[in-house]
Amino acid sequence: MLDRLIEVLLSYIIPILELMGIFVVTWSTARAFVDYVKLQVLHRSVQGNFKVELANGLATSLEFKMAAEILKTVIVREKSELVVLGAVIVLRALLSILIHFELRAEERSHPGGNNGET
Repeated sequence: MLDRLIEVLLSYIIPILELMGIFVVTWSTARAFVDYVKLQVLHRSVQGNFKVELANGLATSLEFKMAAEILKTVIVREKSELVVLGAVIVLRALLSILIHFELRAEERSHPGGNNGET
């Protein structure tokens, strides 16, 4: 009985978390693109560093996606599903680490946030 309730609840929660991650990626990418266009095409300054903001958005969206993957482990039925799920979690964790290092390198190279110019 409890297993079925958890499965039903997770069938709603997991897609919501994944949609949150998609929304964060979409929003942060759109904002970074607008800042990029302002900077490169319109030659107007932008507030902050759009590369850092984009990296923060990507890292945040990966956290939502990782949360969904972790919850999926609760409803895994077969060993092969667990292997695939584990591989996805490892890949997303590696992406998160790479984004983190890229973010730190960008912040060190442009400490004041110089509008994303390189």
